[in-house]
Amino acid sequence: MCGIAGFCNFSGDRQKNIERMKERMYHRGPDAGGTYISEDGKVVLGHRRLSIVDLSDAGAQPMTSHSGRYVMAYNGEIYNYKTLSDKLIKEKKVELFRGTSDTEVLLEAFEAYGIKETISQCKGMFAISLYDKEEKTLYLLRDRVGEKPLYYGMVQGSFVFASDVGCIAALDGFHNPINREVLDLYFVHGYIPAPYSIYKDIYKLEPGNILKIKFPFNKYEIEPYWSMKQAARRGQENPFTGSEKEAADELERLLKEAIAEQMVADVPVGAFLSAGIDSSTVVALMQSLNQGKVKSFTIGMEEKDYNEAVYAKEIAQHLGTEHTELYITEQDAIEVIPKLGYMFGEPFADSSQIPTYLVSKMTREHVTVSLSGDGGDELFCGYTSYASVERIWNKMKGIPYFIRKPCSELVLHSPLVKHPIYKVKGKLLGAKGASDLYICSNETEPLARKISLTHEEIPYKHGEYESNFLKETNHNIMLMDMLMYHPDDILVKVDRTAMAVSLETRVPMLDKDVVEFAWTLPIDYKRGGGVGKKVLRDVLYRYVPKEMMERPKKGFSIPIDKWLRQPNLREWAESLIDKKTLASQGILDPEVVWKIWTDFIERGEWRIQIWYILMFQLWFTQEQSRNCDIR
Repeated sequence: MCGIAGFCNFSGDRQKNIERMKERMYHRGPDAGGTYISEDGKVVLGHRRLSIVDLSDAGAQPMTSHSGRYVMAYNGEIYNYKTLSDKLIKEKKVELFRGTSDTEVLLEAFEAYGIKETISQCKGMFAISLYDKEEKTLYLLRDRVGEKPLYYGMVQGSFVFASDVGCIAALDGFHNPINREVLDLYFVHGYIPAPYSIYKDIYKLEPGNILKIKFPFNKYEIEPYWSMKQAARRGQENPFTGSEKEAADELERLLKEAIAEQMVADVPVGAFLSAGIDSSTVVALMQSLNQGKVKSFTIGMEEKDYNEAVYAKEIAQHLGTEHTELYITEQDAIEVIPKLGYMFGEPFADSSQIPTYLVSKMTREHVTVSLSGDGGDELFCGYTSYASVERIWNKMKGIPYFIRKPCSELVLHSPLVKHPIYKVKGKLLGAKGASDLYICSNETEPLARKISLTHEEIPYKHGEYESNFLKETNHNIMLMDMLMYHPDDILVKVDRTAMAVSLETRVPMLDKDVVEFAWTLPIDYKRGGGVGKKVLRDVLYRYVPKEMMERPKKGFSIPIDKWLRQPNLREWAESLIDKKTLASQGILDPEVVWKIWTDFIERGEWRIQIWYILMFQLWFTQEQSRNCDIR
C-alpha cells in the first residue's frame, strides 16, 4: 500500500514540487519515497512506500522494467502476481526476477502482454501510473471496484495526478477554484461522486478505467477494461442454476481462495471484526485457513445502542482468534474531528469515519495489513433499505405516474410537509420507477439542495442510471450502490482513515471472482423471509452458531447528534457556521444553514446535513489556511 503522484509538462521546480506532493501523502507510505524524472523533464513520477511484499530495495518505486522501456509508480496489491510470475517464466518472457515484489511482475507483464490484456488478468486493488518511454505515453489505471484512489486533471496547463487530492492542491501555482456545481450532490449524499472532485478541472478516475495521455500531454482519453454494470448484466443473463447449498459451497470456495491470496504479506496481517455477518465471515474463513491464531480487532462504545464489541468478543472466542478491543469515548471522537479535513483532502461526511479511524489506529499498533468485510451488503442484498424500496414500489406501481406526480407536488406544497413522514411520502410518490424511487429515498430532505448558494444540475451516476437496467428491483438498487455509494463513500472512508495511520486494508468480498459470482445469484438466494445475505449467512453458519448472529445490527456508527449537543462540540460547530463567517465566504446560504441548526438545537429535529455542513466548513477553513500558507 502506497501513494503515487506526478505531472507532465510542469513549468515550475520539478524536484521541489514532486517532493511536496510526496510529503503531503507521507502517511500513505512512510517506509520510503522515490522519484523518476524523464530525460527531457516532461514526465515526473513520485512514490511513497508502505512495504508489504518484498521489504528490500528490490521492491522500491518508481521501478523500471528490465528492458528500460516502462517506468511505474503504483499503489496497491496484485494478489495473483505469483500466477503471473509463473506464466512469464514458463513462457520465457522473463528469465529471472530481481526481487519478489508484485511491482516487478506487473511491469514485466505489461511489457510482455500489453496494458489492457495484463490488467484484465490481474486480481487486486490498485492505482497505477505507467510511463512508456518509447511511445512517450503515460497511462493511469484504477482497480475494478475503486478500492484505491486516483485523482487527475489540469493545473495551469500541466497534467497532474495523485492518490490524494491534497497532493495536487500542494503544487506551486495551484489556483483551481472550488467546484460549486458539485455542492448540491455533496449536501444530498455527504460525499462528492466520481468523476468529480471539490476542485474544478480535477477529477477522480472511475473504477475499471484506463487513462492514456501522449506527448505533448495536453489531451487524454479514457477507456474501460472492466465494467460493474456489464458484470451485473452478464451475471443476471447467465444465472447460477445450482441449489442454495451449492451456491454457498461455491461462495465459500471463492472467498477462501480470495482470503488465502490476501493473507500473503511479509508483514503481520489481521482483520477488523465488527460482529456483523460480513466481517465475521471473513474472520471465520481466515481462521479456518490459518494454523495459528488470527489477530482480530474491534472497538466498542459505552452507549449500548451503538456497541457491538461484546458480540464481537463472543465470536472471536468461539473462532479462537487473538482478539483486541478498544472502547472509545466522546473525547476520543472529539480529538479526531480536527484531522478529518486534511485526512480526506475534500469534504467527506460519513460520520463512521471517526470509529473507522480509531479502529485503524488501534489495529496499526499490532499489524500492518487488515482484512475487512466491506461489500457484503451491496453484493448480497444486506441493507434493509433494499427491502423497503421493493415493498414501497410494489404498492405504488399500480398507480399511473400521471396520477402520482401531481399528488406528489400537492403533498410537497401543502402544510402536511411540516411533518417528516409526509415530506418523505410526498417525495417518493413522484418516483417514475423502482430505480428512481431509490434515488428519491436518498433525497427526501428538500433543504439539502438549498444549502449551497450555487445550484447546478450536473450529470452523475444515479441520475444517469437506466431504469430497469436489470430485471429485478433489488438487483438494480444494489448495482446503483456498487456504482456510487460503495466506491465513493465506503471505500473512500476505509482507505483514507486506514492510510492516515499507514495501515493497509484488503477487502476479500471485492475479489473479481466473488463479485462476478454474486451477480449470477438469484435474488431469492440473497434475500428471503425478511432476511438479507442468505447465502453469506449459510457460509458463516458453518463456522459460527446461527443463534450467535441472530440479533439486530447496530451498524458502525456513533451518536453524533447526541455529542453535538454537548457544550464543547456545540461551541465548535457554531463557530464554523457563524453567520458572518458564512456570509463572508459566500458559498453557503447562512439562513438555510441556521434553520437546519436551530431546528436541531431548539426543536430536536436532526438532519444528517448538519454533519455534512460541518465537514464542509472544517475542510474549507483548513483550505483557506493552506492558501495563506502556500500561495
